[in-house]
Amino acid sequence: MARREKISAVDTAWLRMDQPGNLMMICGVLTFDGRVELQRLRKVIEKRFLCFKRFLDIPVSQPGVSFWEADARFDLDHHVVHVALPGRGGRRELQTMVSRLASTPLNPARPLWQFHLVDNYAGGSALVARIHHCYADGIALVQVMLSMTDAAPSGPPALPAPSRRPARARKGDVASVLMQPFAGAMKTALKIGSTLIEKGVEIWQDPAKAVALAEQGGALTSELAKLALMGQDSPTRFKGTPGIAKRAAWADPLPLPEVKAIGKALGASVNDVLLSCVAGALREYLVEKGDPVEGLSLRALVPVNLRPLEKAYKLGNQFGLVFLDLPIGIANPVERLYAVRANMRALKGSYQPVLTLGLLAAVGVGPKLLQDQLLQALSRNASAVMTNVPGPQVPLYLAGAKIGALMFWVPQSGDIGMGVSILSYDGAVQFSLITDRGLVPDPEHVIRRFAPEFEKLMLTALLAPDWEGDLDPEVAARAAGVAGG
Repeated sequence: MARREKISAVDTAWLRMDQPGNLMMICGVLTFDGRVELQRLRKVIEKRFLCFKRFLDIPVSQPGVSFWEADARFDLDHHVVHVALPGRGGRRELQTMVSRLASTPLNPARPLWQFHLVDNYAGGSALVARIHHCYADGIALVQVMLSMTDAAPSGPPALPAPSRRPARARKGDVASVLMQPFAGAMKTALKIGSTLIEKGVEIWQDPAKAVALAEQGGALTSELAKLALMGQDSPTRFKGTPGIAKRAAWADPLPLPEVKAIGKALGASVNDVLLSCVAGALREYLVEKGDPVEGLSLRALVPVNLRPLEKAYKLGNQFGLVFLDLPIGIANPVERLYAVRANMRALKGSYQPVLTLGLLAAVGVGPKLLQDQLLQALSRNASAVMTNVPGPQVPLYLAGAKIGALMFWVPQSGDIGMGVSILSYDGAVQFSLITDRGLVPDPEHVIRRFAPEFEKLMLTALLAPDWEGDLDPEVAARAAGVAGG
């Protein structure tokens, strides 16, 4: 009999979350300056990807229980596919292929992951990776992918092999400090989440019950009440029932040093700057479509890592979610930046991440109907899932070829039909977007606005001398060029 191991409650929730209109796949794309050889790539996957034995397992869901089952007939040929782009093999052709793969479910009779090695892309190769969310979250999978890379064409590995020993957190470690407010909160979050098993989604259907819950006191119970009383997100063309077909697009990267310089000059973080550019791009897209934007706020779900960074390589899902308001209605780029900064600061110390993780764990062991109802209730409160992952700032190589760019998308859930991904690599910031074809059939019209929104921010900072800092001379020179051009 094949080896079986019970799937954790949270991972079970992600396994059961699949819908035809929202597949629970994390999709990644790597582009290369040169050509990747298939056999060399296969060797890397065998040695550095399959060392995580979980990827040899099939997730099996049965009424009341889910488990990992070893694939007794595992064949790498089913998981590494060699294809070529048609015609000129440019970005448009690759985006079309990625869109098709993002809309296609993985084979449930095999381990739920697949790599497509793509030839004829811009004179080199590309790699499209699809991995089901039940195996791990985005933070862990980024670490897995980076563990497959080298610091030079022939090595050595860019990252040390993941240790199987528990790492000891260093005194004053940033991740440990950030986790301190949540110490002891996980059990409480799980208890609160487990009450949904008994009461269903009553508190989402009856605001009076949520008010009563808030009056019980305590940070976690108050946070749960806030979630229950949170109004539905603004009705825009970004919201609606998603269909099967998706559309993926990505922009030319922004220089990370310039983003940092603008953030320093305006007293904001890199994350604040990038999210304000996202808000501006979404605003301009709606304006082009003739939609009203005055006073508009759009809510995004933002994943928050809840594992110490030294354990980021561990598979499984250990993250929570926060609801972030994006001030789409603000036209002035600096004013919009400061509104984003204020909204982000208001979320610091929030128990939302711990609570949402607890809710997922609770519904993962409860009836699937309850999970569907809860996700439907939560998805009404947001229009997008937005991730921002800092990557390595040196060039990396995979199977001997230099990685030119890398990007990924996490899945959406319920009726959320848009995902925004921001990833920094080798001194650049890559924006990428995935949308539902029926809601936003032209994501490239959104994505091409990120760079102009950043240039607006630079220009405004240059022309207004009373902002909270001074621009780097090189950044100021580029901003002056924007103003003159």
